[in-house]
Amino acid sequence: MDFQLYFLIQMSTKPTIEFLSGLPEELSDVRLRRGKTSGIRNVLMIFENLRALELVNSYTRQSKGALHLIDQEGEIEVTPSSLKIRFGGEDGDDLRGVECQFEIHEDDHWERFMRFMHRYAEANGMGYQDS
Repeated sequence: MDFQLYFLIQMSTKPTIEFLSGLPEELSDVRLRRGKTSGIRNVLMIFENLRALELVNSYTRQSKGALHLIDQEGEIEVTPSSLKIRFGGEDGDDLRGVECQFEIHEDDHWERFMRFMHRYAEANGMGYQDS
C-alpha cells in the first residue's frame, strides 16, 4: 500500500476527495477497522455516485490509480488496494456505488487521515458513529 503525504498550501479550506485531479467526489460512507492481531488499519470508502467513472480510462492513465484527499494541511495520496464498482437495477447496469479500500500502517499517517476525515465530515454534514 502506498500512502504519501504532501504538504502544500491550499487556497481552499474545504476538504475534497478526488480520483481525478480537479474533479471532487462525494463520499457516501466510510468504514474504519483495525486488525485485532496485526494492528493494521483498514479504510473502506463508499461512493454512491462517482463522477470520475465516466473517465475511467483516462483515470488509470492520468493518476496511476491514486486517490487524492485534499484539505488545508495539504494532500494525501493513497493507492487503493481494491476498487470495486457495484451495479444493480433491472438490467444490472445501474451504478449502485463504488468501494475504495486501502490500509494505513503508520500511526502518524493514521492521525493525519483522521484529521482529514473529521474536516471532510464537518464540511459535508456527515457524522461519526462508533460501532
